[in-house]
Amino acid sequence: MTQTNVAAVIVTYNRADKLGKVIEQVLGQDRPADQIVVVDNASTDDTASVLDAYQDRPTVHIERLTENTGGAGGFAHGMSVAYERGADHIWIMDDDCYADTDALRNLLDGQAAAEASMGMRLPFSCSVVKWTNGDVCEMNNPEPTWDWGKLLARGEQSVLVNSCSFVSVMFPRWVLTQFGLPLSEYFIWFDDQEYTRRITAAGPGVQVLTSTVTHDLAVNRGVNFGDVNDANLWKFTYGVRNEASYRWHHEDPFAALRFAQRLYSGLKGGNVPWRLRRQLAKKWLEGIRFDPKPAFPRTVL
Repeated sequence: MTQTNVAAVIVTYNRADKLGKVIEQVLGQDRPADQIVVVDNASTDDTASVLDAYQDRPTVHIERLTENTGGAGGFAHGMSVAYERGADHIWIMDDDCYADTDALRNLLDGQAAAEASMGMRLPFSCSVVKWTNGDVCEMNNPEPTWDWGKLLARGEQSVLVNSCSFVSVMFPRWVLTQFGLPLSEYFIWFDDQEYTRRITAAGPGVQVLTSTVTHDLAVNRGVNFGDVNDANLWKFTYGVRNEASYRWHHEDPFAALRFAQRLYSGLKGGNVPWRLRRQLAKKWLEGIRFDPKPAFPRTVL
């Protein structure tokens, strides 16, 4: 395996109970990350105390933000910092993602093997994300390409994908140089889909089947509009706005309308109250006017 500088980027907000384990799992990799960038999104719990324990670790760099920029803003910031610190590969994850000991090594080896087999450089590689009981985590299933099994047929343990979540995915440095950073304006939800779809203009990504992590969610369930309620509405408002924006501006108006139909059907099927449906309809319309552009990391001289 070619020697390369890998930065792990962990974004956290109010998960002091899980953050320490996430960091320890990264520190315990059998191919260690050369540096770890932890972005604290202005947490208000005991996160600061957890991070204080790592303040003097030479490979751990802590970024303490003064406001919560959401997952999207946190990853954009952390990836930019890792880029400026000279990382050749940037491996990102949430603050409730526990990486198996060989997760990073297998990502690096799997991407290198896939690139050699395909005869081209590939924009990302992601892990298999399991739930706490060992099943696949429904929220983190990548979207396969039409020829997803091409590498499997060649004897490799990887499949080709169009997009994936930000729960254990690695980007080569050239991707940030060419395509920029995730859209921090998205704040939360669909930022991972937009970014990984954007960078597949350079070719497909790969899911490395031997690289595994566990996503410590309370329930194993994907995004379902029938689940909308007063408590979680705020997340769905971002999701609807962001996906409507992506479908309209980066696919076509018909894709945005198909998304509107899927949204309507999901809300109706879940008997979501009309007052909540109206708020999400307004967010769909807002998405048509919402079209942020990517920022780029600062060039290192």
